[in-house]
Order: sequence, then structure tokens, then C-alpha cells
Amino acid sequence: MTDPYPSTSGRRVRLFQVAIGNVGSEMIGRIQRHPDLELVGLHCYTPEKIGRDAGELAGLDPIGVVATGTVDEIIEAQPDCVTFHGVWPDFELYERVLEAGIDVVTTADWVTGHHRDKNHPLPDGRVPSEVLEAACQRGGSTYYGTGMNPGLAQILTIVHSADVADIEKVTCTESVDVSCHHSADTWVNCGFGAPAGDPEQLRKLELGTTVFGDGVHLMADALGIELDEVVFECELGACTKDVDLGWFQLPEGSVGGAKFAYVGKVAGVPRVELGLEWQMTPHTSPKWDIQGCYITKIEGDPVIYSKHMILPKPGTDFSSVEAFAAIGMTVTGMPALNAVRAVVEARPGLITSADLPLRAFAGRFAR
Repeated sequence: MTDPYPSTSGRRVRLFQVAIGNVGSEMIGRIQRHPDLELVGLHCYTPEKIGRDAGELAGLDPIGVVATGTVDEIIEAQPDCVTFHGVWPDFELYERVLEAGIDVVTTADWVTGHHRDKNHPLPDGRVPSEVLEAACQRGGSTYYGTGMNPGLAQILTIVHSADVADIEKVTCTESVDVSCHHSADTWVNCGFGAPAGDPEQLRKLELGTTVFGDGVHLMADALGIELDEVVFECELGACTKDVDLGWFQLPEGSVGGAKFAYVGKVAGVPRVELGLEWQMTPHTSPKWDIQGCYITKIEGDPVIYSKHMILPKPGTDFSSVEAFAAIGMTVTGMPALNAVRAVVEARPGLITSADLPLRAFAGRFAR
């Protein structure tokens, strides 16, 4: 069989990680056990973290990789790829790394780039996707964004469509309790904890989640249809009492849950939908039947209905909030780590999951 990884044949991919927050901390340990990858550096934005061992920063034993704080140090290390696990993109870092010939795989607010180009032009007025594509072409590098959702969840839905003869509508739904995702900034940004009756919270939720529209574009691209529009639909759940999560406060009447969707339409007919049911607390009105999984529903001939459930490893303390939080971080970051080798072998430029081979979505056996 032809070697699918000619540029890194016989060796592990040299990886430089950026950021060590919730996802990044979990990925440090995962990289150590990943047969494809060798961690050669860690870039941190917090001055107090620079100079410390990456393992210690992740709550592990020292691993001999010391955190640095400049892009020059990333480039000097000559990694094959940078994995970026910050909450928000760093386009200045991306541009410099890509034009230096280093690939980038990110879990930060990017799947196709549609929403970034539309809603978040760069300060100098440039469009992010054009800037990244130009940097890729200058450096002969590749840029890829993924995650669990948006990202892998839509790939699961696309695969489920393979045995449908006549598709009428495709829906991918995330139905989860989000109270174990301890990122207060994320939830404030989406309007949680603020008065549910204030129309501003609908706007904040849409603004904070527009990346999910990228998931609709990804599915439509893979399914071969051209959308006329992608619309946002939403209903907020107001807390019926004060709720103290320890790390986040939800006053009575504030947003404690939401059911919303990004719906791709053709000639006014919904064809591709990415739905989300987020529960911070069950004490809301209205409230929804949270399934704790990802759901694919394909209306057509035949009809497909599938649940993708993610559970802790056997032996995990099921009473531990931290264990469930770690699972969330794992499933966010692992689609990136497992795709690294395929991205390194991919063509230069911006790519999406539709451009990668099946092996890019395959996990690895433990070593």
C-alpha cells in the first residue's frame, strides 16, 4: 500500500501547541500518549506561565517542554504543525506561522470561515479567509479548523446520509447539559446569567454562536447543495429560581438554557439544520428534554435516526464534575489531534473536513 504520510514517514509529527486553558490542558496529556505526535513546544499568553514545564501547567508530571511566549520561538522550533486551543483565534499568530511554512490546526471558532468573514473582519478591514489563504500560499502550508461541534458532529451526520436514496432534510442536534463547561466568559458572551426577557440576549447568543452556521455550510458542501440562506432561530429558557453553580451565578429570570438552530434553506425550504439544546440548569421555563448526546435525523427514503453518546471511561468516578468536564475538553480537542497527520499531508491552503480522507477522522489505538 502506498504510504499515505510520505513527508513524515517513519517519524512522529513535530507539534507545537498554543494555549493551555481548558482544552489545551487536557491535550497536553493526550499528546503524550498519541502515537503520531511529538510535543516540541508550548506557547502561552499568560506571563506567569512562561518558563514553566508544560506538564506541570496541565496538572501532570514534568515532561521536559518549557512554555514560551513569542511567535519567533514557535518558528525557530520548526514544528510540522501548530495546534491552537485558545478560546478565540489569533490571526496575527496564524499569519506568521503559516507563511513560515508551518501548518495550523485549530479548535478556536473556525470550521469553514463563513461566519468570521461575515461578522468579524480584521481591524485593518481585511477578510480573515483571504489573509489565511494568502499566508498559506506564501508558505506552502495548510490551515484547518475543527472540534466536536461544530466539526466532527457534522461529519457523523454526513456519514449517516450515505445509505439514504432521497434526502429531504438533514438535522444534526447537540442536546447537552453545559454546566460542567467552566468557562464563565464563554457563557456571559452568549447571554447566560442575564435577563431572559431582554431581547439583547437573543442577539448575544446569536453573535456568540455564529460559528455553528459554519457547520451548516460544511454539511451543505458535502451534500452537494447550494443554500440560499442560513437563518437563526431561538427560544430562551428563564431560570425559575436563583441557581448557584459555584463557578457561575444564574439569578431567577436569567437565561439558564436555550434551544436554538442554524437552518440552511433552499427556496425557503429548510434543508440542512444544526440544532442546539443547551441546559445550564434544569430549573428553567421553558425546559427541554436534554438527551446528553448528538442526534442525527435524516428525513427521506429511508429515514435515519441516530444518537452519538459520549461516556466516561469505565472506572471513572461518575460523581465527579471534573471527569465530565474533561470529557468535553477531550472530544473538542481530539478531532484536531487525530487530523494533524492528514493535514500535514494535505494541499496548501484553507481546507475543511470535506477535503480530508477518512483516516483523518480515525482515532488511534493506545500505545
